[in-house]
Amino acid sequence: MISSSNPFIEHAFPLRFDAFKAEDVVEAIDALLASARAGLDAITSASTLSWSATAGRLDTLTKRLSLVMGLLDHLEGVLGDAAWREAQAEVLPRVSAFQATLSLSRPLYDTLKAYAEGPEAAALDPARARFLKLTLDDLRREGAALGAEEKARLEAIGVALSALTTEFAQNVVDATDAYELIIEDAARLAGLPQSAIDAAAASAATAGRAGWRFTLQAPSFLAVMSHLEDASIREAMYRAYHRRAVDANVPLIEEILKLRAEKARLLGYADVADLHLEPRMVKTGAAAAAFVEEMAQRGRAYFEQERAALEDFCATRFGLAPPIPAWSLRWCAEAMRRETLGFDDEALRPYFSVDRVLAGMFEIAKRLYGVTITPLEGWPTWHPDVRVYALTEAGTRRGVFYADLFPRKGKRGGAWMHPLWVGQPREGQPHVATICANITAPLNGQPAQLTHMEVETLFHEFGHLLHHLLTEATVESLAGTDVAWDFVELPSQIMENWCWSKPALDLFARHFETDEPIPDALFAKLKAGRTFRAASAQARQLGFCAVDLALHRDFKPGEGDLLAFACALMQRFSPSPLPEGYAMITGFTHLFADAVGYAAGYYSYQWAEVLDADAFTRFEAEGVFNPEVGAAFREAILAPGNTEDPVILYRRFMGRAPDPSAALRRAGLV
Repeated sequence: MISSSNPFIEHAFPLRFDAFKAEDVVEAIDALLASARAGLDAITSASTLSWSATAGRLDTLTKRLSLVMGLLDHLEGVLGDAAWREAQAEVLPRVSAFQATLSLSRPLYDTLKAYAEGPEAAALDPARARFLKLTLDDLRREGAALGAEEKARLEAIGVALSALTTEFAQNVVDATDAYELIIEDAARLAGLPQSAIDAAAASAATAGRAGWRFTLQAPSFLAVMSHLEDASIREAMYRAYHRRAVDANVPLIEEILKLRAEKARLLGYADVADLHLEPRMVKTGAAAAAFVEEMAQRGRAYFEQERAALEDFCATRFGLAPPIPAWSLRWCAEAMRRETLGFDDEALRPYFSVDRVLAGMFEIAKRLYGVTITPLEGWPTWHPDVRVYALTEAGTRRGVFYADLFPRKGKRGGAWMHPLWVGQPREGQPHVATICANITAPLNGQPAQLTHMEVETLFHEFGHLLHHLLTEATVESLAGTDVAWDFVELPSQIMENWCWSKPALDLFARHFETDEPIPDALFAKLKAGRTFRAASAQARQLGFCAVDLALHRDFKPGEGDLLAFACALMQRFSPSPLPEGYAMITGFTHLFADAVGYAAGYYSYQWAEVLDADAFTRFEAEGVFNPEVGAAFREAILAPGNTEDPVILYRRFMGRAPDPSAALRRAGLV
């Protein structure tokens, strides 16, 4: 009997983050699984084949289960507490087993198929009809039509992948947290900006250490790699970062790849890429690989020119003979940018205090989409740093979101938006989500002052957030960001464009002491820097795309050296020789921290860059704050979710197919 006071079961607003405890998870999950199993039985035994009895019931069957699992994953990721990990480890196999049962259910497949062939289904509205078709396609692709023996194996694979990928993610967090580099000689800090020195001193004091403490968290690591003159320290941190969890995660990756490949074969696909990409815009692994290769070839000449120019600069300026060591690449590039463009990204920090940046994002959303974002006071959270906001429109609270922006021990690295709940805003139930990052934290009583890259990160995740909070999809399983994976990055990446627009920056980029906007001369340098070594930046991303596809299409676990295979492939996209032991993939959480995640799908970032650069040309032509263009983008891209094919949605906004030239022009590669 489940406790009536279990906070995970009581779905109340605000969410009871002050009451959530790891010891309540198992009880809640067991009860929700029992309810979901009963719901599945009701669907497959329905006496009348109607929408409400079949597909409609399936649409919301696991909604509360998904909420609790989402909360569990979120809290484990932002707290890193052993109790949350243990709770997740206990319930994950049960949930994975049920999800496998659901996706492999032949009775469910037959029931929905029978309903789809009936008269009521023929009259469904387009959104419901699409949900029914996509569900049947997914069930077929997951193996619902297979025999008992194959299904049993698929179920076991699903459970195993959930456990392995969770362990992978936890290993990366642990390895990141375990590393520290203490410097006690101030002379060895030469080159670091004062903001990084102050942060390192505060980190050391917090850890009870003398001197300056550096970690593998992004603000600390990137400051060292970009600015610190001592190459031996850069080398030590570079090697540590690119070998995180190497011993623990290499065997996990090989087992994950092996199981994913086996699943693809059982389902009748040549490889993992073809299985995962069939429902996406690109459709096949071969098409994704061709896209990556085309983009690589179109930028190759510029990439080689940039490499030669950087080598010449470093040889002349520092006497550093080519090739440039991998741990000196970012440092050399930053020095070249400062000298050739007269620009240092640190000069922008005072103009990007975090509160002003957030206010600017919210104002842009108001101008484009007519929504208002305001703080909510007194709502329980999981950490004192967390802020809570409401998004309202015409008096209706459409959404609530939590912002957890700063790094700390136990928290996952990177940045992400996590949708928790698809609501019914007109009925008083807002959409709910979290937005998390690891940007520069406040220090010495001053507001957090961000780099321009960190500002872009916030805008990116805010774009995902708007996609979730502004959804109008009537079918919950098709709402918000639950779209084709190679379409989901369009709403996020297009938001980054406002970080490069002077009218947009003038809304919020103000010096935290003088309130002056970014001077025109400094903005001109920022704009010039956007195309600085753009081909190298693109090549880096394409290297991640290529290794992802190759691992899931070509690599045979157990028949070769995983690290050597990945390193050799990524070398083609690196301007520096990758050092022996390079193991970036053992920390590549996009690919291996989820049963599916971005597996065979990392190309989506480049694909979406083509879409976002092209789509933003309409804003450039008609006004970056034009509410009519904003309304058109909202109606065509943000509101529908997955209720229509993304190709149709894009054409509705732009009036044509996407043009890749816009992305190349923006990067200066034409």
